[in-house]
Amino acid sequence: MIEYFFLLLGESIMLFGTLGILRFPDVYTRLHAATKCDTGGAMSILIALAIASQASPLVKLKFLVLAFLIALVNPMISHAIARGAYKYGIRPKVVVDMYAWDNP
Repeated sequence: MIEYFFLLLGESIMLFGTLGILRFPDVYTRLHAATKCDTGGAMSILIALAIASQASPLVKLKFLVLAFLIALVNPMISHAIARGAYKYGIRPKVVVDMYAWDNP
């Protein structure tokens, strides 16, 4: 029964992340929405698969390792993309740009 909770949670996070990608104004906020969508949604769905799967414990462990790797790597990749966009010259639509203070 708890696997349905994780599936519903993952689908909800994916849905709201997709809405954020469509609605947010600039590349940085859209990247934020995409990262939350990928990290939270995919992790929840993988945890649900690990619980509900009738596969061997090794396969279930692989689902959990994959969820851990997504949680570990996805924020780093998102940060690298945002940094690359900033260095490319795409400025965020904010009042205060604190990244510019640290990197003149």
